[in-house]
Amino acid sequence: MKINRRRFLKGASFLGGAGLLGLLTGSLFMNQCTYPLLEKETEKETRQKVKSLEDFPGYAAMAEHRLDERVEQAYSRLANCKFCPRHCGVNRLAGETGFCRTADKAVVFSYQAHYGEERPLVGNRGSGTIFFSNCNLRCVFCQNYPIAHKGRGPKVTDEQIAEMMIDLQRRGCHNINLVTPTHNIPQILKAVQIARKDGLKIPLCYNTSGYEERSSIELLDGIVDIYLPDMKFMDGKQSKRFSDARADDYPQKAQKALKEMHNQVGDLVTDQDGIAKRGLMVRHLVMPNRLAGTEEFVEWVAKNLDTDTYVNIMSQYRVEHKAFEYDDINRAIKPEEFVEAIDWAKEAGLTNLDDRSIEDYERLSRRVD
Repeated sequence: MKINRRRFLKGASFLGGAGLLGLLTGSLFMNQCTYPLLEKETEKETRQKVKSLEDFPGYAAMAEHRLDERVEQAYSRLANCKFCPRHCGVNRLAGETGFCRTADKAVVFSYQAHYGEERPLVGNRGSGTIFFSNCNLRCVFCQNYPIAHKGRGPKVTDEQIAEMMIDLQRRGCHNINLVTPTHNIPQILKAVQIARKDGLKIPLCYNTSGYEERSSIELLDGIVDIYLPDMKFMDGKQSKRFSDARADDYPQKAQKALKEMHNQVGDLVTDQDGIAKRGLMVRHLVMPNRLAGTEEFVEWVAKNLDTDTYVNIMSQYRVEHKAFEYDDINRAIKPEEFVEAIDWAKEAGLTNLDDRSIEDYERLSRRVD
């Protein structure tokens, strides 16, 4: 009989607290917080065991020297920063700042157990969210503009970020949710390196606007477990209009990044309680007058990723920050605009839409009818 994940967990539960899970992982992972590799075991073999269990984050299986190399690579890039498509080229190690207004130390607005995210992230104990300040896109309708645009919050060391991660795990959060992380990849990797030695063992979620360089996402391969990108626009003319970054290349950059993310982690995998362990979760905000390109978005996902991709089509567009200055986005979306968005998703064959998207669809459909 083939042993799939559900049968494996059922067997482990039957054997009790130590159980089969403890027998298989105890000697390999539990002797030290750093999850050392066995001498005669390759990193690939170790990663396969971890992936088969789906209860350990990717960085837990990474050989220590591999993680060290990633940290060094990331920090070296700060000397000529091109982490995001802005390609500012400044030397952040020397204190210079570009569009993100961040030098060698990250700025953190807050960290907390967050319950407003997608249900697979939140569960019953919350998503351990670290809100990094500043943003490389800065949408004119941003709902978090005091953080993303104004950069509020103190500068923090990598050690302090690691302490935040450990504290969030101690509180029982299901994951570490890194919000607006792009310009802080080196600091995040260093914090993971530190926190792993102190026992960090919950998944990492990379929560981004989608305005990414594929080469930067490649640095995170095997370290990030859950990717949560936006796909905001399918037309560069609109992304240029509605972002302070004037990002007319947003659609191309985001699409390349999402493909890389999907290649790394695949479709969403949850445990028996519906909690996210690994995979890609894509957000798309429906905007007035079809300006986000929702129909094109769902068709692109179906064609380029997978019809089983977890997609959250969101109805909560609000007129925030500078949006009142634009005639075509200075109102909330109409019920029929959201209903047609979900209809397009279904017609495209998407089968894993967010529960709240469906709930909003059913509620608003009654109003349209």
